[in-house]
Amino acid sequence: MNAVTEGLSALLDPSIGVCLLVGVLLGTLVGAVPGITAAMAVALAAGFTLTLEPLQGLSVLLSIYVAAQFGDRVPSILINTPGTPASIATTFDGFPMAKQGRAGIALTSSALVSAVGSVVGICILIFAAQPIASIALRFGPAEMFALVVFGMTMMIGVPDGRVVKGLFAGILGLLLGTVGRDPITGDGRFTFGLNELSSGIPFIAAIVGLFGIAEVFNQMISRHPTIVPAPITQLGKWWPNRAERRELVKPALIGSGVGAVVGVVPAAGGDIAGIVSWDQARRASKTPEKFGKGSLEGLAAADTASTATMGGSLTTTLALGVPGDAVMAVMIGSMVIWGLQPGPALFVDSPDLVYSLAAIMLLATFAALALALVRMRGVIKLLDLPQKYLWAVIITFCMVGTYAVQNSAFDVGLMLVFGLLGLALRRNGFPAGPLVLGLILGPLAESNIRRAFLIDGAASIYTSGIAVALLVLSALAVLGPYIRTGLKKGLRRGAEERVDA
Repeated sequence: MNAVTEGLSALLDPSIGVCLLVGVLLGTLVGAVPGITAAMAVALAAGFTLTLEPLQGLSVLLSIYVAAQFGDRVPSILINTPGTPASIATTFDGFPMAKQGRAGIALTSSALVSAVGSVVGICILIFAAQPIASIALRFGPAEMFALVVFGMTMMIGVPDGRVVKGLFAGILGLLLGTVGRDPITGDGRFTFGLNELSSGIPFIAAIVGLFGIAEVFNQMISRHPTIVPAPITQLGKWWPNRAERRELVKPALIGSGVGAVVGVVPAAGGDIAGIVSWDQARRASKTPEKFGKGSLEGLAAADTASTATMGGSLTTTLALGVPGDAVMAVMIGSMVIWGLQPGPALFVDSPDLVYSLAAIMLLATFAALALALVRMRGVIKLLDLPQKYLWAVIITFCMVGTYAVQNSAFDVGLMLVFGLLGLALRRNGFPAGPLVLGLILGPLAESNIRRAFLIDGAASIYTSGIAVALLVLSALAVLGPYIRTGLKKGLRRGAEERVDA
């Protein structure tokens, strides 16, 4: 029996179907409620899924990830508020369509093209992950260290240009990753005599605090809370006619291409892909003047691209062990706890798992599409839910989920500490993603660089072409924003001098 049949046969277990449906329902609800990101939801669910078998737990987490990309279109279209960052570009044309009385067509069209994008991304996972992993299997300690550095710097430098703050968060994560036992000698470090820290900082407590508690605290103390407008209730007709369906084809193709490319770039998630695809579709459109004013093409391009990134993100995560986005960072932590180490070795030790995960994503896509096409009036009502009730539910689940992992009150206390740390970072503009990445990948980077030095000293780094190339790319990722700023200033200065002359 080959890896494909083994991977698919593993899904015949009825419990996998139950987990998948639970994840789809949760993901749809999470996406439909502004303020709860997919990363936050997956972090919350991770604490509860660790008691399950790995494939069952991954079914829940992946299904939440997929379904949130469908549910988040609801608030984006009806109240002009993105359900998750991936749906930012959906608001450009979705809300104007809703104001025109075309909310139903916008919701249905969004669901259809989102499914197309998701399927394209899954194809990337199926066909590209194995070749990428085959190349990476030849990596030694020096190359693996460089790869980890590359992944971290991409998450620090790509998303929004906050390079210095991203570096600070990443370094803080690396420092926290040194807590526990030395990876080479086994000596205890920075545990302050606490046995609970001998194996390192409990990952679930950290991510639940950083993504869950910090977000709730931030919403609670916000001096200028967001006033969510009443959702548009006049949805109009739901199913697009033949001309409108034809109008979806070209932007869906553009979005699929953009999402496939952006998805495999570490840290460049659905929000970036959606905005880039929207702009490319506008350039290619015969009616670019309609974009931003209720264009079905603009909506289709943005939503196709944002969901197409999911498969590429998972490809990067499984093949290289480098998280494609914040959700994948949480997924890596959960997989490590289950004894699964994402990276090239995964394709040798558990090749069937890749096909199981691809099939889970495909099933979750169709289930989320079916739910989205059933008139989502029940989901829409969630937009009227008072925030204070939502906060109470989230905090309760955070505490119960964290405690359930190891039955440890210490973990709950540590979760609250990380919640306060995450709040401080968030209020001062420091991203949490690099910190989580440093906490996860720091021990991997340290163990590999020390092994490389033990084998051949520093020469093992600069004599490896792959390691040097990755480190150069890492440096460019960090310095790129400053280089671009410098070039723009130089060009502007030159233009001004020519005008004066």
